[in-house]
Amino acid sequence: MFDISNIDAIIIIMNNVDKSFETINIQWNLPYPVKKVNKHTVIDLIRFTPGGITRVELAHQLGLTRAAITAIIDELQAKNLVFETKRKHGNGRSPIILEINPDGGKVVGIEMGATHITYILADWAASVLSEIEIPFNIDDGPENGIRVIDENIHSFLAQSGLRISDIAAVGIGVPGPINMEYGMVNAPPIMAGWDRYPIRNHLQKSWGIPVSLNNDAEMGALGEWAYGVGRGESNLAYIKVGTGIGAGLLLDSRIYHGTTGSAGEIGHMTIEENGPICTCGNRGCLEAIVGGHAIANHAIQAVRSGERTALSSIQPIDSITSRHVLAAAKRGDLMAQRIVIDAGRHLGTAISGVINLINPSMIIIGGGLSQMGDLILEPIRQTIKMRSLKSSLQVVRITQALLGKRASAMGSVVQALSIVLHQPSNNK
Repeated sequence: MFDISNIDAIIIIMNNVDKSFETINIQWNLPYPVKKVNKHTVIDLIRFTPGGITRVELAHQLGLTRAAITAIIDELQAKNLVFETKRKHGNGRSPIILEINPDGGKVVGIEMGATHITYILADWAASVLSEIEIPFNIDDGPENGIRVIDENIHSFLAQSGLRISDIAAVGIGVPGPINMEYGMVNAPPIMAGWDRYPIRNHLQKSWGIPVSLNNDAEMGALGEWAYGVGRGESNLAYIKVGTGIGAGLLLDSRIYHGTTGSAGEIGHMTIEENGPICTCGNRGCLEAIVGGHAIANHAIQAVRSGERTALSSIQPIDSITSRHVLAAAKRGDLMAQRIVIDAGRHLGTAISGVINLINPSMIIIGGGLSQMGDLILEPIRQTIKMRSLKSSLQVVRITQALLGKRASAMGSVVQALSIVLHQPSNNK
């Protein structure tokens, strides 16, 4: 449950959304009507409490009277934001719980990766109504990339008989540091040509609805915290391993961005001082050793050196991708499994540094590599056990993302819902 003792920490996503919409970007430490603060808090306690929450529990959490809670709930019900239902409770009397009204509207969460785009259509209760993943090449640049995003959201919605005007808000996660004020990426290592391109403003103007732009790893952390394995955790790190490698950091129940939005760039920690050149220009970065392109290159080199592997049947050899390697590893290919295990050891080294630095209670492994299960988790855990401080090691749990590859897109759904549920028209 939330730490209600510090009102500034209750709504962890309040500093992540476009300021022009004045949605959830509220500075609680400034003079502000207490009733409105309570209303925002009630909304988030309802939406993020597993299994719903009763009026009595709300009153207890916020230290308010039943009458005060009733006044807030009546107002939210009048706006059709929440409804009451019965919670199954054994053979005893079923308590009445509050939940977000799923029929209030629809939002879209988008994860833009280096090689794919994921779209999720969700209702206001964050239930997934439809989803799709399409191929994408981030190296094609912003103009073509934005065109692809725009074309596909329309075709995706059309499959459900919807138009963009039927959507209340869109959340987008991208693989680069975000300038929150201007809604653009800031010197992204793997997004060549996208630096300072006005992604949010362009799409917001095109679609005519609020758009939130955030880092994909941070959205993975938010998605797992809200609806996945990270529920109830106040300090966690979500490690996304794909073409690039990034970390979303949740510290004291708040997403930590850093001064310029570059916090969590674990992929650019130096693992080998004289290692391979990375896309950022440095040598020996984690991403250059275990990122998607690196995994593919390890396999290509092994095939060329004559190692026995099923991947040698793929022609031309240079067409081998990380997906080929992971699929072969799942089928029991020893060479492919060795590459995955080696990747796990390097990841464990980098994650040990994160554990020693921020002392989290949970490390969540996400992205494509996380689908390897114990084949990747065990070498990560073994390395962390060797390299982490005992005091930090005793409390940290290393686990796979419960939402799988959906985590970042679901975090974007959380952001889109935060826009609509906290918008001024709903909270006057």
